[in-house]
Amino acid sequence: MNGNGHGDEHGAGQAPGGEAWEELVSAALLGTERRRGSGATGSPQALLDAAAVAAVRRRAGLRPAEAGPRPEPAAPDPRPAPPDAARRRLAQLLAGRTGGGGGRRGSAPDLTELLPQWLAAAVRHGYRAPAAQVPALLDAAKARTDLRPQALALAGGRGRWLARLNPEWRFALRSGAGGGELPAPDDPAAVARLWQEGLFAERVALLGAVRAHEAAAAPLLLATTWSTERAEDRLMFLDSLRSGLSEADEPFLEQALGDRSRNVRATAAELLSALVGSALAGRMAERALACVGPEGVVPPVACDAGMQRDGVVERPPAGRGERAWWLGQLVEAAPLSCWRERFAGLDPAGILALPVAEGWAEELHAAWCRAAVRQRDPLWSKALLGSASAPPAAGPATASLAERAKLLETLPEEERAAWVAEFVRAHGLSEAFQLLGVCVVPWAAELGDAVVDALDSARSAGSYPWSFSGVMGLAERCLDPAAADRLESLLSVALAAESAGASGPDAPGGSAAAEVTPGAEAYWAEAFQRLVSTLRLRATMLAELAPARAA
Repeated sequence: MNGNGHGDEHGAGQAPGGEAWEELVSAALLGTERRRGSGATGSPQALLDAAAVAAVRRRAGLRPAEAGPRPEPAAPDPRPAPPDAARRRLAQLLAGRTGGGGGRRGSAPDLTELLPQWLAAAVRHGYRAPAAQVPALLDAAKARTDLRPQALALAGGRGRWLARLNPEWRFALRSGAGGGELPAPDDPAAVARLWQEGLFAERVALLGAVRAHEAAAAPLLLATTWSTERAEDRLMFLDSLRSGLSEADEPFLEQALGDRSRNVRATAAELLSALVGSALAGRMAERALACVGPEGVVPPVACDAGMQRDGVVERPPAGRGERAWWLGQLVEAAPLSCWRERFAGLDPAGILALPVAEGWAEELHAAWCRAAVRQRDPLWSKALLGSASAPPAAGPATASLAERAKLLETLPEEERAAWVAEFVRAHGLSEAFQLLGVCVVPWAAELGDAVVDALDSARSAGSYPWSFSGVMGLAERCLDPAAADRLESLLSVALAAESAGASGPDAPGGSAAAEVTPGAEAYWAEAFQRLVSTLRLRATMLAELAPARAA
């Protein structure tokens, strides 16, 4: 050792017998037999012993590296932490453990599916994530993108602070959902600087923040760099204008109709057609009214340059006729309000009831469906949906469940739930999954009752619960927890029927049990147990998150 306590660098690099470390490496590479004449030990064992000693000496003589600067501590988060019980629940949900009970597979709640609801409720209550659980929360958000908006909002500034220290969590810095540190939207200098210099994800997040603060400022910001942006970036930026779309966006969107990218032009035209008072909507109404009226349907004979500039795609997809393709695009982009005058004051239901000659009804009604979704028109959507109890093929517009789900999203929440409840009562659950998915959580009492009734009917009919696995999963997440009491009684019925079935048809109740597919009741009992347990757990989970009342 030298005088200041550190190993001598030259000495640390020497092996016993004066052999340098490099000499030992050379002997190992060339072989001890070939290196005997150069002073190296001739035995492989001796070489390894010498290398071991030299390695220890080299390590012992290394100078420790200077410690790097300590990071600045995370800024304080003024939000309160959740109550103790809620914090323990979050730890359980993040670990993905089942909620107790055991039993056969599938009888206990799936906690990973309840985590999004816990996060959403915690954000609504204004909590911050418990400090010790922020790393696990970031890990969960890394694995599941559906958790990121709520998880990052809950993690707040501490989550972003940690993300700078771990490359695995850098997604938190790129996220537009509270993951990045953005300048104040009312600070024009800082906004302009980040818009000019930021990464793409940062600029998307900035545009969203500016849009939320002052909708009209977003297209003004876009205009400052529009001509130099890549086509795919222009498309993404333009798509962000869907939120808060208003007449103030029309000048910018009209200019975008001349964009060099076809996709950008199409998106601009779609947004303008959603503005029913825009000049483009007026032009499309004029064209559509010339094609459709009480006297019949006469589709356009050509797709001229003006139509193409306004977003009409000239070449149809395979299997579609050109004129039908053009007609559908014109009707889809025309304001729905223009049809009342064209059809002598008839309301949407009256217009849809009119006969359409020459087989144009399907094309025309499909275009009106797309227009109702684009323009968020509940009157037209309700008329196009028709009666939920009628056979789907007999509806006024579409039998497609996907299209019906889109139409339903334009209805007020109460009407949406009532329509789907009627559909379930009339048609059961086999085709209800997509429709149930657009209903507000927790489901309204009428809808929840209809779903529970349908599940009980399916059990009585001898079906197996896995035939409705998608609906069962939705029910666990979406039913009002108050439905647990009624499901508890259905569970008792299923258990009794299972017991009766095991006793044979001569036992009390055996004849009724014999009508049910053997073994089905056992699976229904398990499914109902899981559903009841999940609803009870959801109720407890939400109660744990409720802020304590002042004494």
